[in-house]
Amino acid sequence: MIIKPSAAIRNNYRKVADYCIETGQPVFLTNNGEGELVVMSIQAWQEERQRIRAEEALLNIETRKAAGTMRYFPLDEVFAGLGHIIDEAETTHGQ
Repeated sequence: MIIKPSAAIRNNYRKVADYCIETGQPVFLTNNGEGELVVMSIQAWQEERQRIRAEEALLNIETRKAAGTMRYFPLDEVFAGLGHIIDEAETTHGQ
């Protein structure tokens, strides 16, 4: 984890941006010694959002299973849904 004063983004934008892009890691910025912002590459942000969405979907499934309201889907529907997710991920990441 990299922590920098807020002046780092103003004085060394390219260096901070290159670090985020090359490593996929965020940089935490402080103001007067207090945490204030997190800077990260767009790709890292998109990947994080995808991970969060997947975790939310899994949590929803587990909640429905625990409540006894889980509906089971035919395999062809499951594979069609997975194909859509893969297509979306490839479009998002330009592959």
